[in-house]
Amino acid sequence: MTSNAESGPASGKGPVGASGPTRSLWLHLLTLSSAAAAAGLVLCAGAAAILDGSAGAVSALLGGLLVMLFFGISLLVGHFVGRSNPSGAIGVFVATYFIKVVGFAAVLFVVGAPQWLHGRWFVAGAVAAVVLWQAAELYGFSKARLQIYNDPETKEASDA
Repeated sequence: MTSNAESGPASGKGPVGASGPTRSLWLHLLTLSSAAAAAGLVLCAGAAAILDGSAGAVSALLGGLLVMLFFGISLLVGHFVGRSNPSGAIGVFVATYFIKVVGFAAVLFVVGAPQWLHGRWFVAGAVAAVVLWQAAELYGFSKARLQIYNDPETKEASDA
């Protein structure tokens, strides 16, 4: 049996190497998620500026920036604690989450909402940031290379 398909160029001639685990997963997720949320905030603030002026735009930006700060703290904790104590990172995440919720709630209740704040745009900016942040985080986690098994030992290492 023959084929009429062209043979095409030869595959790569270089060695195929294995890719290792993702370096600095948490910082990569922070960068990716921040960029996605910031892009959404620019669009949301643009719409707010057109419909309700600069107060609406600032309200949308503040809502989104609050969400970005809330999630960003967790990723930074994961980066710094995960390197030194990977098994204790979950406990630190839980403690940090509790501190953030109580802290942000206290600040919002003590400071209150200024008169110029547009509540709907504040919520719209926060929701846009949450949705885009989480989508980018899921995408980043799906592309992460997490090493599950230890690399096989070489003969030289086992002889030592």
